[in-house]
Amino acid sequence: MAATGETQPAKHQEVGHKSLLQSDALYQYILETSVYPREPEPMKELREVTAKHPWNLMTTSADEGQFLNLLLKLINAKNTMEIGVYTGYSLLSTALALPEDGKILALDINRENYEIGLPIIEKAGVAHKIDFREGPALPLLDQMVDDVKFHGSFDFIFVDADKDNYLNYHKRLIDLVKIGGVIGYDNTLWNGSLVAPADAPLRKYVRYYRDFVLELNKALAVDPRVEICQLPVGDGITLCRRIS
Repeated sequence: MAATGETQPAKHQEVGHKSLLQSDALYQYILETSVYPREPEPMKELREVTAKHPWNLMTTSADEGQFLNLLLKLINAKNTMEIGVYTGYSLLSTALALPEDGKILALDINRENYEIGLPIIEKAGVAHKIDFREGPALPLLDQMVDDVKFHGSFDFIFVDADKDNYLNYHKRLIDLVKIGGVIGYDNTLWNGSLVAPADAPLRKYVRYYRDFVLELNKALAVDPRVEICQLPVGDGITLCRRIS
């Protein structure tokens, strides 16, 4: 909290804004110069629709959506998975990046939110690439791990779901992503709270999940099966390239 007489910077109003940049003006510059002019019209429409949802802070930021879209093209991804869909902004970004015969296994506990974005996804002509499954992800992942045909079958997996299960996801996904494939974990800088003092005034949900994110980051840093890169894009995204 600011001391008496001290001026606090205005809170950025962009939906999905979780950037750790110190300057909101600089973040706005990035959006207006490099992101929004290149944002596909369906993604813009979905971003604006999501902005009206009461949980709109759950959405992927526009700069991260752009990053994922380009990353998928760079690695020539074709078969992907997304855990945590919400209204589908990152899902649409992925679907637009994949080739016509690309596939996304999309897992979320709430189909109602997904259906907010579904008409836009359908209008964009990419709904046929998406296999949406409603329900907890772990039981389905366990079934896939038990079936050897799914081992090493995914080029890219994006996780933006319940942070307390990130390590549980990782234990299973490492078998499902191919060697050379990439897993992306979202929110790995968790609102900047990871380095906050113990007595810092944090929102209840931020404080609750902070230890789980810290545990994940420590585990990924020493996992010999992956090469990692933690990026300050959005709320932090850690890329894990499987090497063994």
